[in-house]
Amino acid sequence: MALLTKAARGTGDVLPSVSYKNRFIESTMLEIGNNFGFKEIRTPVFEHTELFNRSVGETTDVVQKEMYTFEDNGGRSITLKPEGTAGAVRAFLEHGLFNEPMPMKLAYVTPCYRYEKPQAGRLREFHQFGVECFGAAAPAADAEVIALGKHIFDFFGIDDLRLEINSIGCPGCRKNYQAALREYFNSNIDDLCETCKGRLDRNPMRILDCKSPVCSGIAGNAPKILDYICDDCQAHFDSVKKYLDAMGIEYTVNPTIVRGLDYYTRTVFEFVTGSIGAQSTVCGGGRYDGLVEQLGGPSVPACGFAVGLERFMMLLEARGIELPAENPTDLYIASMNDEANIKAAELASQVRQEGVACLFDTVGRSLKAQMKFANKMGVLYTAVLGTDEIANGVVNVKCMADGTEVPVALEDFAVNFINMSINKAVDDFNVGDVDVSSVLGGLL
Repeated sequence: MALLTKAARGTGDVLPSVSYKNRFIESTMLEIGNNFGFKEIRTPVFEHTELFNRSVGETTDVVQKEMYTFEDNGGRSITLKPEGTAGAVRAFLEHGLFNEPMPMKLAYVTPCYRYEKPQAGRLREFHQFGVECFGAAAPAADAEVIALGKHIFDFFGIDDLRLEINSIGCPGCRKNYQAALREYFNSNIDDLCETCKGRLDRNPMRILDCKSPVCSGIAGNAPKILDYICDDCQAHFDSVKKYLDAMGIEYTVNPTIVRGLDYYTRTVFEFVTGSIGAQSTVCGGGRYDGLVEQLGGPSVPACGFAVGLERFMMLLEARGIELPAENPTDLYIASMNDEANIKAAELASQVRQEGVACLFDTVGRSLKAQMKFANKMGVLYTAVLGTDEIANGVVNVKCMADGTEVPVALEDFAVNFINMSINKAVDDFNVGDVDVSSVLGGLL
């Protein structure tokens, strides 16, 4: 029975006391993305397994160890998506978006799934805000994507992030680098984990991303990719840095960044922090010029990034950054009897149609209990309906902040209430008693 009342390991519930923060963060990120020209896309939570094998890479930890893969009733291998880019590329191809004017800029908020050891900032079900820019090969696109990430962090007042960038070259110049890696790791092969021994011939760069402390220690002295990139990739990287300099974005070149997914080419970057422990990477991305073609489409350059939203929330909390409070309920219509409660339901319906948050009694509470409940909910205004109020067609509406009452006609009640609320808020503001927005709540 305990299993029925406990969330699966590595997952978590987002309760109403927190969900409004998530909603604010997600909508703000999408809005900022829209200001950069990125339009929202929504893709399915699961895809054909082959999509991730071909895009993320069969030698990555994600594919080898972390994917939630199952066979559906039709015998097809299906995987819950471990990241957002592959699904966005699949949608880009399926719907022929490559025929649209380029660059095609997409943004999304999506759940992702990886089977990992649960810890702070690393869950089995987590969420990402991500952007993908298709059809722009110039270094300016890399820099703009990075600038978008920084703009988001700046908006929320996060000032302790460090931008680290690197270039991992193109497939052509990486051949020499992979040869150098094989030679280096072969001299340490006895100390490598079994997984990395298997990677040595197929993709030695994945050893650089191994989470084993022993392999990580060996990888620390491995050859650096920047010593092996070709002239074109070096020129691209130098140009990205010039754009970042022009936009006033500080960065550090970190030649050890390779990212954990195989589709990256040339520019890779991470925004890292020291405020949330071991899970220091809050945002990661880069360029993946060959991915669209690799998945069966035309040759279309692309770049993007993803922000882990759970880690982002941890960072806000660690930095003591407060988000705007949730708008309180505007009105509670209390009732003294059954007839009055039916009238309260009618009035509440009218008020809600005007976009005003309104509650009335649905559990049969006494008037005293109703008022106590309204107070606990932080309602801005209350009105008490009884036989006399219905007969006279007028009810007194009480401002819970200062106790003042104003009579409001029941006919056209919604419009009358809204006008009364606005007038009171303006009057209070003029005498300096209260901020207008806190009084109006959801009315503006």
